[in-house]
Amino acid sequence: MIGAMAVVFGDIGTSPLYTLKEAFSPHYGLQPNHDNVLGLLSLVFWSLMLVVALKYVTVILRADNEGEGGIMALMALAQRSLSKGSRSVYVIGVVGIFGAALFFSDGVITPAISVLAAVEGLEVVSPDLGVVVIPVTLVVLIALFAIQRHDTARVARLVFGPIAGIWFLVLAVLGIADILHAPQVLQAVNPLWAVRFFADHAWGGIFILGAVILAVTGGEAIYTDLGRFGARPIRHAWYFFVLPALMLNYLGQGALVLENPVAARNPFYMGVPEWGLIPLIVLSTAATVMASQAVITGGFSVAQQAMQLGYIPRMTVRHTSSSNISQIYIPGINWTMMVIVVGLVIGFGSSSALANAYGVSMSMTMLIDTVLLAVVARALWPRWRVWVLPFCLALLCIDLAFFAANFVKIPQGGWFPVALGVVLFTMLRTWRRGRKLLRAEIQKEGIDLRTFLPSLMLAPPVRVPGTAVFLTADKNVVPHAFLHNLKHNKVLHEQNVFLTVATLNVPYSHKRMIVEQIGDGFYKVLLRFGFMETPDVPLALMQTCDVCDLSMDPMDTTYFLSRESIVAVARRDGMPIWRDKLFATMHRNAAPVAGYFHIPGNRLVELGTQVEI
Repeated sequence: MIGAMAVVFGDIGTSPLYTLKEAFSPHYGLQPNHDNVLGLLSLVFWSLMLVVALKYVTVILRADNEGEGGIMALMALAQRSLSKGSRSVYVIGVVGIFGAALFFSDGVITPAISVLAAVEGLEVVSPDLGVVVIPVTLVVLIALFAIQRHDTARVARLVFGPIAGIWFLVLAVLGIADILHAPQVLQAVNPLWAVRFFADHAWGGIFILGAVILAVTGGEAIYTDLGRFGARPIRHAWYFFVLPALMLNYLGQGALVLENPVAARNPFYMGVPEWGLIPLIVLSTAATVMASQAVITGGFSVAQQAMQLGYIPRMTVRHTSSSNISQIYIPGINWTMMVIVVGLVIGFGSSSALANAYGVSMSMTMLIDTVLLAVVARALWPRWRVWVLPFCLALLCIDLAFFAANFVKIPQGGWFPVALGVVLFTMLRTWRRGRKLLRAEIQKEGIDLRTFLPSLMLAPPVRVPGTAVFLTADKNVVPHAFLHNLKHNKVLHEQNVFLTVATLNVPYSHKRMIVEQIGDGFYKVLLRFGFMETPDVPLALMQTCDVCDLSMDPMDTTYFLSRESIVAVARRDGMPIWRDKLFATMHRNAAPVAGYFHIPGNRLVELGTQVEI
């Protein structure tokens, strides 16, 4: 539970720093009077209850893909529940990938807005300190990204857990202290105040949801980190610690605004005694670093899943912990996120400006989660359809309201996460489609394995000792590397393995290897990995070769790999030429297959071939 508070609820736990502050900003024109304060607090309370508590914590956590969560896992689960090869599977794949792109694009805003909001407390101490807010924020963020190559899981256990406990305790204490001065704010738990707020402000009242959504950002992280902590610790941490602390603090901020409307300028810090400001700023900064760490780690996990499912090019993945296999570091993702986050801090300059960009992609991701949940519930939860599907319909209305409220923020900065999401989505779909076209071209030019081998053995080449492993995407086609080896070296190894590596729509594979002996020392081998696993081909072959008479001595095994060179040409049945060129660029810059599959370089032979798509 302590770990879940530090990682799972790091993002949503720092929302009190800026939610009410943004709601009372001049952008919304909301006056800090009695009815507006109670109406706003009621909207925050019921958003937390309906969106976070009911939707994510209670329902979506049940939609686990063999213990794993996140939008990629939910997409794979939804696809698995549909008829294989149907049009619906394709549509669900497109929707899910778009949601993953939006989740990443909105996620990079979290470190920027959280740390900025915490450091902006210096302006409450002294307006003259405003000039150091941006430099201090940048130092904190750059240092955070720089330490990712080390074992951050150990740091999280030793540091973030205690920080999380202290943070939520301080939130609750500050809230209670302010509530005692204006206990009437407790009436905000009555939903009638939310209804009255909309009645007083007519249709214009819906736009305040653009600020209210800041209170529920991080809800997706609850599902993403399911595999790391499990559903029960997450639920217990939410209901017994996080939710009470958050609501006490929001109500306390509301009470402070009722007592002193000027405090609406920054209600989180302005209710703190002068002697406690600096310690609270330090604690807030530490809490936002904790939240940022959770976002970065989540980015690594989503990227690894996307790689395994074939949506992004291979990237270098490093394990930073000898005891926790899920603790990984992806340099390409880390430094890309750092550049974007630093650019956001410099470009927007304040948490209020970033709040206009925050929430647009999040509302769309929440909408996609609801759609995928409905698909899973309809197919896999027949006993619960009676109440889950109407519940999804109600959630859909709430998500649409949040989306409408945030859509108007696009001109003020909301365009950035949407634009970034569209760019990422285009790259993900281009890579997926390009790989399919590449495989089709290889198959078109390939030779059928069943007819080739018998003809080859009529006049077999010289056999040499050892095992040759030829990696191929299609187990029924002769690998190009095998043909090139025959053409140039004119020899056959004693054992020849045609190896295909497949990634399943489940987190972990329960049957690692399938071997088919096709005679004369030839084998077809299928290695299967789940989308949460790291594909270590030599290790998997050594661990499972005892199921057959294959000899996989590492020092007597040579791996042959065909490296394709992509040539983009205009074709009716392919992609537009600009997407062909984009795919060729991505393919050229992808991490080597040997490194991705952990094949030792001194046992590898690469043979090139040119393919037009």
